[in-house]
Amino acid sequence: MTIKTKLNTLFLCFGILFLVSSCETKMATLQSVGLSEDSLKIATQRLHNYVDDGKLPGTFVRIIKEGKVVYNDRYGLIDIAKNKPVEDESLYRIFSMTKPVTAVAIMTLHDQGKLNLDDKVSKYIPEFSNTQVYENIDGKHTTIPQKKQLTIRHLLTHTSGIPYGWEWSYVDSIYNAKQHMRKDWTIEEMTKDIATIPLKFQPGTQYNYGLGIDVAGYIVEVVSGMKLDIYFKAAIFDPLRMDDTRFYVPKEKQDRMTELYTRDENDKLTIVEDKDIKERIGAGVPPKLLLGGAGLISSMGDYEKFCRMLLNKGKLNGKRVLSERASEIVMTNQNPEGFEGAPGMGHGLSGTVNLESGEYSWGGAAKTSFWINPTHNLIVICYTQLFSQPSEYAQEFKAAVDGAIIDSDSN
Repeated sequence: MTIKTKLNTLFLCFGILFLVSSCETKMATLQSVGLSEDSLKIATQRLHNYVDDGKLPGTFVRIIKEGKVVYNDRYGLIDIAKNKPVEDESLYRIFSMTKPVTAVAIMTLHDQGKLNLDDKVSKYIPEFSNTQVYENIDGKHTTIPQKKQLTIRHLLTHTSGIPYGWEWSYVDSIYNAKQHMRKDWTIEEMTKDIATIPLKFQPGTQYNYGLGIDVAGYIVEVVSGMKLDIYFKAAIFDPLRMDDTRFYVPKEKQDRMTELYTRDENDKLTIVEDKDIKERIGAGVPPKLLLGGAGLISSMGDYEKFCRMLLNKGKLNGKRVLSERASEIVMTNQNPEGFEGAPGMGHGLSGTVNLESGEYSWGGAAKTSFWINPTHNLIVICYTQLFSQPSEYAQEFKAAVDGAIIDSDSN
């Protein structure tokens, strides 16, 4: 079936139901779960325009409302040269959408009584006992001791002072030179090297996106006694039946893998030829460096299960991954006391939190995004694969979903 035929079939079904592209699986009507069908028809066309205009290779968007998949739209290609369409089983680099998985892993250990969020990082990684904080005194680079010791909570809220190296600062320049994520070493080796670099600021005083959650991933290894991939599988993936989520793509599944695109100087989509990324996921075996902040490959169906588990207070299909309290902690504001973030916004564990609606969300470097809204019992997941280039397709679609929510008082 060609993409054009699939789309024609999809729009024939729009009048009453949103169906999977083959129309084999019926889904709940949008109106019955409080979503405007007309609004989402317009949003769908705008979404497709990104692909038709050559700005994205393909998109895959799913809405789950009141526990039902009410919208499932696949459009475009996962490999332009091979004319391979987006399928339900397509695999995506979710990059920083790995971070919430690491947060959940930490909280499973919290549930077991093996750690607390306000434990000092040095309790598990002694090398951090001597980590200093950078300070510029009279134009000179120097360091001072930590006023409050670095904690696990700091790592998971990006208030640790451990950056990626993407900004203009003395500490960022050290990280940029070291290129931690591109070295052939283990997460243990990487973390212990990070401990030798001064923190960018006193823990808990500022926000700076960075490698702190990768350090938290190593704490998972230390506390559990397992490699990160093995613990993820045992504690999260197996209970949730997330069979397509790993740090690599097995040989037998590589034909399902999406190509990673960017745009060239002529604004044309072109494949990212990044040897590190290609080799790490394409070797058919787990990579040496297990990045708890950026390393996972996943499918739409798998990440939907992860989001459902969080929305369902730690449980899915009879399997409990987290306690209700632990899942609440993940999705509520955990910024350190006295910390002032953006107006109306807080930070849960590895994700932002809207303080009014309680919506928990995050995204990845290849423009994948998710939102979990407990107020409206709503999950939205948007997938594509566009690297190192801006795109607001997901944010625009999510805004349309928000606008499509029908006020129950008007029904």
